[in-house]
Amino acid sequence: MERTPRRRDDKPWTFLTNHARVLIAIARDPGLRVRDVAQDIGITERAAQLIITDLEEAGYLTRTRIGRRNRYTVNADRPFRHPAEADHDVQVLIELFAGDDTAPGKGGDTAPGAGGGPRGEAGVPAQARSR
Repeated sequence: MERTPRRRDDKPWTFLTNHARVLIAIARDPGLRVRDVAQDIGITERAAQLIITDLEEAGYLTRTRIGRRNRYTVNADRPFRHPAEADHDVQVLIELFAGDDTAPGKGGDTAPGAGGGPRGEAGVPAQARSR
């Protein structure tokens, strides 16, 4: 696990929380294992599992069991949790950090609901709300 390099002020803070990082990682690859999410972000598997559970309980993720693996659908039409950003959907964050593969119409598993996606997977691309 790589740590965030120390900055000149010696405070290792970042702008994105681990919850945001997990959501973005899953948006990039909905079939990632918890182990892979943890390794990509630099957190423990237990922390990754707790964050995934938080995101599921809050409605940001939907888990589908496929054999022995899980596949996730990001419910990108959910608003940010803080009142200052609550009028924006997380779709904006996902598009910014996850890249073109998860943008609306590009075939990612970011969806406002379940259904047959363009690759036959759970979820269809979500459309960002215009504000």
